[in-house]
Amino acid sequence: MVPEQPIDVHDQHPERHGKEPRLHKYFRALVNQKASDLHLKAGSVPHIRHRTKIVPVKGAPLTGEDIFDMCKEILSEVQLKFLLDNGAVDVAEELEGSDRFRINIFRQRGEHSVAVRRVTRIIPNFEQLHLPPTISRMAEYHAGLVLLAGITGSGKSTTIASILEYINNTRAAHIVTVEDPIEYLYTDKKALINQREIGIDVPDFKNALKYLMRQDPDIVLIGEMRDLETFQAAVGAAETGHLVFGTIHSSTASSTIGRILDLYPPESRELARQSLAFNLRAIVVQKLLPCIKPGVDRVPAVEILLCNPSARQMISEGRDQELVDIIRGCQMEGMQDFNTSLHRLIETDFVDPKVAYDASPNADELRMILKGISASRSGLMR
Repeated sequence: MVPEQPIDVHDQHPERHGKEPRLHKYFRALVNQKASDLHLKAGSVPHIRHRTKIVPVKGAPLTGEDIFDMCKEILSEVQLKFLLDNGAVDVAEELEGSDRFRINIFRQRGEHSVAVRRVTRIIPNFEQLHLPPTISRMAEYHAGLVLLAGITGSGKSTTIASILEYINNTRAAHIVTVEDPIEYLYTDKKALINQREIGIDVPDFKNALKYLMRQDPDIVLIGEMRDLETFQAAVGAAETGHLVFGTIHSSTASSTIGRILDLYPPESRELARQSLAFNLRAIVVQKLLPCIKPGVDRVPAVEILLCNPSARQMISEGRDQELVDIIRGCQMEGMQDFNTSLHRLIETDFVDPKVAYDASPNADELRMILKGISASRSGLMR
């Protein structure tokens, strides 16, 4: 339940202060309140995100100088210079024995703002994340490209972490992650895991990916595929028999294909399409929704495309918009579209129908599914 009164983030453990960064008191407040995000903006009181809603905290508004001074306490000289030169920087912090925090410091209207995402130290499993059973299949692949898609904050990194931790518990393999910044920390179990953080362990993605194959990985995580060079490296690793996981910002499985091909110059897109059709194993697209079931804050609606022969043919022939038909026609294989996922979340009392309608790519179709009317018969396939 969202607190009715603003939350007090004043430290409950004054003996722990010492020389620790002042931002840590806000981090502890996030942990204590089981909140997911912190926002600091000049001229405003701090805000946290609690069960999807932004809530103000008690206290006086922060000045731009207050925020910048707190940021300098956690930044290295290299990171501070990058912030001043580029207007934004990503870093990570952790509280000893507690959670990890992904931090974006950015400049807006001449002042510095901070957005913090709390990442719990314990990596949840598939059941705890309420992911469909098909997700476990991603951990059983031994080669190819698996993409986790969705907007920022949709749970992509957490889903990948749960897959990698499953592999860590079940398979002797070498896993190399390239992240900006590192989010979840892994402890070696059956797998050996090396984690490289941009800006600390390696200057940039280009250098990290240049030497990746010399590190003898079986499984690779590329934290975010944001440019052509990164994606080419991922496909190259998949082509040489490695299992590659990556995240990308897109809203559906079919639009993910277009998002990737848009990275390539026009004259290279056909070759890239054929390579993608051959190497892609799965696309998982997520949306996090507020949950009405007690004890569960948010739950994912998930679209899953598994690249069976029909899907590969559609991708190869440029018929990306028809992939949704493949998904709907292959649910027995473990695929599902968003409306199927939303229908299940409503039927199992995880999500309020109004929330599901708002999240649906086709609310009229979802209403008909709930009434037991087939979308294919209604003519509302799209």
